[in-house]
Order: sequence, then structure tokens, then C-alpha cells
Amino acid sequence: MTSPAQTLLLFGATGDLSRRMLLPSLFGLDADGLLPADLVIYGTARGELGDDGFRETAAKALAGIVAERKLDPSVQERFLNRLHYVAADASVPETLGAIGDAVRPNAGRLAIFLSTAPSLFEKTIAGLEMAGLAGEGTRLALEKPLGQDLESSREINDAVARVFPEKRTFRIDHYLGKETVQNLLALRFGNILFEPLWNASAIDHVQITVGETVGLEGRTSYFDGMGSLRDMVQNHMLQLLALVAMEAPAQFTATAVRDEKVKVLRSLRKLDAARESVIGQYTAGAVAGQPVPGYIDELGDPSATETFVALKAHVDNWRWHGVPFYLRTGKRLPSRKSEIVIQFKPVPHSMFSGRGAILHPNRLVITIQPDENIRFSIMAKQPGLDRGGIRLREVPLDIGLPNAFADVRRRIAYERLLLDLIEGDPTLFVRRDEVEAQWDWIDAIRAGWADNGMVPKNYPAGTWGPAAAIALTERDGVSWHD
Repeated sequence: MTSPAQTLLLFGATGDLSRRMLLPSLFGLDADGLLPADLVIYGTARGELGDDGFRETAAKALAGIVAERKLDPSVQERFLNRLHYVAADASVPETLGAIGDAVRPNAGRLAIFLSTAPSLFEKTIAGLEMAGLAGEGTRLALEKPLGQDLESSREINDAVARVFPEKRTFRIDHYLGKETVQNLLALRFGNILFEPLWNASAIDHVQITVGETVGLEGRTSYFDGMGSLRDMVQNHMLQLLALVAMEAPAQFTATAVRDEKVKVLRSLRKLDAARESVIGQYTAGAVAGQPVPGYIDELGDPSATETFVALKAHVDNWRWHGVPFYLRTGKRLPSRKSEIVIQFKPVPHSMFSGRGAILHPNRLVITIQPDENIRFSIMAKQPGLDRGGIRLREVPLDIGLPNAFADVRRRIAYERLLLDLIEGDPTLFVRRDEVEAQWDWIDAIRAGWADNGMVPKNYPAGTWGPAAAIALTERDGVSWHD
């Protein structure tokens, strides 16, 4: 069993991710008594804040949580007393010596959360090594993006591996910390009901949708350099696909789970970009009844970056032969949602057909956000005397997780991931071979776009992407689950 960290070092401690996610997550863990009693938290960024300034910044980020949970002020005070701050410039390795001087007395077991631009990873890691903060007792968490393609990803991973071996490297995909994503594993492998049918003999197709209503939201330079394929599909959506399609691990351990995921990722068929992918870019429209500008207007410059992508993927193995996986993600869509739809095949013969009853195939919908829910649609008899023939109706069986577990506080995904980092459990983090298998598939798609001269098709903001995305599924007799 790995010993918990004594010190947590947060790079980018004054940034948006820290204020919105990291500090609230750490506070939530501390308020529930889940952090090691002796854990010390150091924040670092370029600004000269000092301990008091960092604590003041944290207090502002936590004010809403303290009020909502009606916590005693002493709970916040205890957490703030854990916090310390050291100014350093991640782009100048020599400046990290100040962090080493401050942290080293408590750095016997150190966890580092690196939330900086990927271009700074190599310099930052060199600085950590120079500062004496890269020893055997140190583990390093990396926030995405990890490169722009397979080549740059390998360069980053090589730079990391030079100092931090794989067993001490924790690559974050925050989707893996979400309750419903993990419930997918519980649903599949904790119940006898689904797994015997979880294959090509019973499943017609799978849909995975990650829809956003927002536009650029201050991420202009990052997003325009990446696009939706690399921003969302390469990491979040392929991880969801792997969890849906993986074989049952022998044990719930980091090695067993990640071994099965990487098998799926390596089994992805190279898709025909012209026939099996659609890319789009939003124009002016309306979202939630409010007018919004087009992507080019928000950006202020011409761009061929895709803000929408739809794909038809295939997992070439025995379990999933012939089962298409439809993936769809985009910005300025009608609603914010992340969901997985498992569409089962119809019954092979309907005994009710002669009496006018219409059967709908079973459907399992796993909603990840905004509301965590699992819904299974079944056919049931409609009450009545049936003088004109038996009537059947599709009935949903809902497992609203917030209601089913009303006595348990819902947690931010980063709470689980930060606690796992502190405790040294890599199960919900992404291994290097997974990342490289994902990039290999994504790079082939982008090459196909270039070879076929594909450019994004326009779609009005507030719609579900270009009309071609509808055609992508409907030529197979499938409709998107909107």
C-alpha cells in the first residue's frame, strides 16, 4: 500500500482551475476529514502573493461552499492553515529553487499537481529535478492537454519519463472522476443482468454525446489551436468509449482496468474520414433563447477550426463486430449534456404483432451531466381491458442517482482524483499507452480530413450541428438521441 503524501504542491495555484475546482475539492475533502492530518499544501504561480494573499484568494473561492453547507468557520480556518505560497516562474527552471527550499523539509512524500501549458512541462520538470523535488517519494499529476498529436505527446511523455517513471506519473482526465462514469463499471460488472447481453448479439449501436452550450469562454488561443476533435474526443470521449467496450478486468486494480481499456483503444478501426466523420463550425444563432455570435465573430479572425465533430467508429474485436459507435460533440449546441446511449436490438419475433402492438427495442441511457441518471426503457402492458387488442407502452425505469443516494454528498470529480493522487492510487488516471493509442487514432482522422480537403460545415448556434451529422446516422436507420 502506497503511503499518503505529506505535501501537495499545486502549480497554477491562482488560476481558474484552482479557484473553481482544486481548492474547493481539497476543502471538501478536508471538511469531511479525508485528508491526511499532517498534509501541507503549497501553491505556486508567478505572482507575489505570500501565504496570507493565497489564503485570502482561497477563502473567496470557498465562501459559497461554507455558506451552502453551513460549516463552522473553524472548518475553513483549519483548511486555510494548511495553505502556503511560494512565487516561482515555471518557464524559468532556476526559480523553482525557492519552491525546493520551502517544500523540501516536508517533501519526504510529495504529490505535485502540474496545471501549466504543455510547452512548460519540460522546463518545469527540469526545475523540479534541480530543486531536489523529483525523488522516489514524489508523484506527478499532469493536467491535459498532453500534446497536439502523437509526436508532441511522445515528446512530453519522454520528458516526463526521464525524471518520473510511469508508476509515479498520474495523467488526469477529470471525466474518469465523475460518479456516473464509474457507475458504468458498477452497472456492467456488478450485475448479472447486462453483461451477458453487452455484445454484438444484443446491442444494435452505441451513441456517446458531449454537448456544450458555451462558446470560446476565454479559451480562444487554446481552442482555436486544437478544435473539438482534439479537445474532447481524444481524451474524454475515447475514455468513455473504452469503458463501454472493455472486457471485464479480473480485479479492480489500476493495471487490470487500464490493460483492458488500452486493448479497446488499439482495436479502433481507422475510419473513412469522408464517409464516417462530419465537422462543423457554429455561426450566429440563439442558445436558451439568447442571441449569440458565430465562432468567427467571437474569434475575430478567419479560422477553419472545427467546433463540432460527429464520428462513426468501430471496435474491431469479437464482442463488438458490426456494432457502430456514434460519437458527437460540439460547442453552442441546444443543451449541455454528456450521455451514453446503449441501443439494444429488437426482439427476434413479436408475439403481439397480430394484435397491433408496436414494440420498441430496449434502450439504456446513462446521463453523466448535467444530472446523473441511469434510465432503462422497457415495454409494458398499458392498463385496460384490451377489447381492441393488447396495448403496449414504452416505460422508463429511472435510477436518479441523487435521489437513490440522497444521504450521500455529491462530490466534484476532482475530489476523488486529488485524493487518489495524495494516496497514490493510479486506477482512475490515464496510462501512457492509452494516451498514445488515442492520439494514433485521432491523427489518422485529421490526416483523412486533410487528404479529402474537408472543411467545417456551418451550423447555426443552438442546433445539433450540420445536417450532415444527421445523415451520418440516418443512412444506417439510426437517429441521434436528442
